[in-house]
Amino acid sequence: MWDGPFYRVRRDGYEICFVPDAGVPLDEIDDVDMWVIFEDGQRWSGTIYTLDVVRRTMDRWQQSGECLGGRFFSNRDGLIARDRGVPAMVEVVDHLVQSGGYKCVFRDVGREEDEDD
Repeated sequence: MWDGPFYRVRRDGYEICFVPDAGVPLDEIDDVDMWVIFEDGQRWSGTIYTLDVVRRTMDRWQQSGECLGGRFFSNRDGLIARDRGVPAMVEVVDHLVQSGGYKCVFRDVGREEDEDD
């Protein structure tokens, strides 16, 4: 469901909040910032990239000289997914939440109420 610039996917006990680029169809998204927000207020953030985005980025860096001439790609809270599109990314995030893997992949940004403290 759209909520301003955010696309929210509600699940039992959590929601996934994506910030897609304006005008890009949801099934074509290949690089997106997102949060997993749990009912208890926990929030975890990350960026999901597809393999194609990583390849294009590294090819560009090969020309610009960044990251040792495109020899590596790193990101603190990045997740590389094979398939593009929010539906495919939701499937991956759901798996990470169910398995507990989200704690190793995404960054803990604290509870919502922590912002007011």
